[in-house]
Amino acid sequence: MASKTKRIIVVGGGIGGTMTANNLVAKLYPEILNGEIEIMMLSNSPNHVYKPANMYVAFNAYHPHELVRKQRSLLRPEIIFHVDGVESFEFKQNRVLCESGKRYDYEYLVISTGCVPAPERIEGLKEAGDHFYQTKAAQQLAQKLRTIEEGRIFITVNFPKTPNVPHQCGIAPIETTLMLDEYLRKRNVRDRVEIIYSYPTVSQLLRNCLFLQKPTCDVLPTIFDSKGIKYQRGFTLDKVDPGAKIAYSEEGKSQEFDILMATPPIRAVDAVINSGKSEAQNNEGWLPTDFETLKMYGSDNVYVMGDTVDLPVSKAGGTCHNQSPVVVENIASEIRRGYTSAIYDGKVQAIAQMGLEAGMPLWYDYKSDVQVAPPTKLGGLMRKTFNRGIYWAVARGIV
Repeated sequence: MASKTKRIIVVGGGIGGTMTANNLVAKLYPEILNGEIEIMMLSNSPNHVYKPANMYVAFNAYHPHELVRKQRSLLRPEIIFHVDGVESFEFKQNRVLCESGKRYDYEYLVISTGCVPAPERIEGLKEAGDHFYQTKAAQQLAQKLRTIEEGRIFITVNFPKTPNVPHQCGIAPIETTLMLDEYLRKRNVRDRVEIIYSYPTVSQLLRNCLFLQKPTCDVLPTIFDSKGIKYQRGFTLDKVDPGAKIAYSEEGKSQEFDILMATPPIRAVDAVINSGKSEAQNNEGWLPTDFETLKMYGSDNVYVMGDTVDLPVSKAGGTCHNQSPVVVENIASEIRRGYTSAIYDGKVQAIAQMGLEAGMPLWYDYKSDVQVAPPTKLGGLMRKTFNRGIYWAVARGIV
């Protein structure tokens, strides 16, 4: 790297990091052409996985290979790409240490490393629970859902311990519950399988809790009732007895199950947790992030986005789509003007899968509770179109 060249490092090859790296090239192309700026991406994998679609794998609606692309194929050619996981962040020295032993200096750093399911944080959950946030786990769940003939499927949602930080992909537990109902009906076993959806007490303290906000709180119980889906609030999962197949709550309740579909606890990746910058409870590792600029508090040249932040917004791709332009604009503005110029307003949007075919557009921001449009088959078609094609265009920075 020439002495005059400023390096921007993007850490994380998920949707947030990929679209940000590509959009940085587009925004700073004159400086890149002149050799003043270079963009580098560091990822621990040569592959890019469309993780939100793992929930379709759980219902045999996707084959796992359909969710994967080579990361290099999604990046603009100007981006220097290394498959080298970050071992530690050396913020004071403006550099990162990678698993290969190499160190890379940076002028600006973007951390978009996502989060990791951590079922081991609840006694018995790793052994007895199933989830759809990773491909292998979704395949395991798919096998159980394909073969169950009768019994009880108990659904739990587990929030991080850090106040006002939501679980991964806020609407996903509701989506999969409704997909499950339709899936079992197609298998002609729904009348012999009881579905119970539960939500923890702590969720009532979260403003962006999708089940308890008024727009969804008014409609979801009605939808669940119409489909014979039982629901229980105030069930905070405390431990699971894998042998007896019983889930116990902190409130002193219990539920038997044949399948335990659990949104697991989550945490940041090891390098982020070990950075020493997080103030999150329970060693969860979320980085302290400025609500508007998306800078990490205490570092003027480090930006955080996606699941790694400690903000009260959904940990989902629909969040990255709105955070990425802010990060890109602020870095470009700092380089060219000497100050940030863009503000993140907390906007999140998505199309929720309301059963196997219908889709429900929803959106919210820091100031507004979630707003929903009626679920329709057209909405479902829009979701399928995004899953099958538009997502990859978004990742490439085309849309």
